[in-house]
Amino acid sequence: MFRSFTTGRVAALTLVAGLIAGFTGVAQAAGGDDKPKPPRQSWTFSGPFGTFDRAQVQRGFKVYKEVCSACHSMNLVAFRNLSDKGGPEFSAAQVKELAASYKVQDGPNDKGEMFERAGRPADRFPSPYANPEAAKAAQGAVPPDLSLIAKARGYERGVLLSMVDLVTQYQEQGPDYLVALLTGYVDAPKGMKIEDGLHYNPYFAGGDKLAMAKPLNDDQVEYSDGTKGTVEQYAKDVTAFLMWTAEPKLEERKRTGWYFMILMVLLAGFTYFTKKKIWSDVAH
Repeated sequence: MFRSFTTGRVAALTLVAGLIAGFTGVAQAAGGDDKPKPPRQSWTFSGPFGTFDRAQVQRGFKVYKEVCSACHSMNLVAFRNLSDKGGPEFSAAQVKELAASYKVQDGPNDKGEMFERAGRPADRFPSPYANPEAAKAAQGAVPPDLSLIAKARGYERGVLLSMVDLVTQYQEQGPDYLVALLTGYVDAPKGMKIEDGLHYNPYFAGGDKLAMAKPLNDDQVEYSDGTKGTVEQYAKDVTAFLMWTAEPKLEERKRTGWYFMILMVLLAGFTYFTKKKIWSDVAH
């Protein structure tokens, strides 16, 4: 019996050692990557009580409209969404005026022909290109749609940090990555060949070279609230806006989660005291 217990304990220790070695190996592999990790940013929408900064999201929309929309579509967002609670919260009049400044293809008409008209709040943001082929011909690659980009992009933070992220529900890898990418354009290392039409950015997840040229420059967009226009500020603002487009119900989801947690605590307490009241006098 003693021998059986010892053998089982040795097997268990061997299994644990193997798991530790495996995790260590993966961590070393991740740490051995020369690719820089995007710096962790401070976001108002992070954490269980996080909310969007309305002014920041509105500034971010301005950056998207004046810079990003020239190449990138946002097909899943309608103009009227900009007035939804929990987002930029523009007024209905502002949304109507904004929509009318766009030309939207509609039809067919009575003659079976497509036509253009002024946008309406119910319309979605029109794509800058008629189709992916036209976008590729103009840009050398198809610019991704930005509707969900803040949730679709991210990076690995290593085994241990990934476990922490899982427990704490840290989901800001995408926004952190976008800020690093938008601010990460630097000169290529000496000896590295950069092909025509490509640009060097060490944070790019698909390698070190990408077709998108540096999109942001200081004083490129003028903010009406007096915020200084720097590349870093533009990057953070437009990323906050894109986080909202990717998860427009973030604030509502977090409120619902806390209501649920409070309800579970109350139910647990009610169950405990009910059990104590009913079974306290029962002999066991």
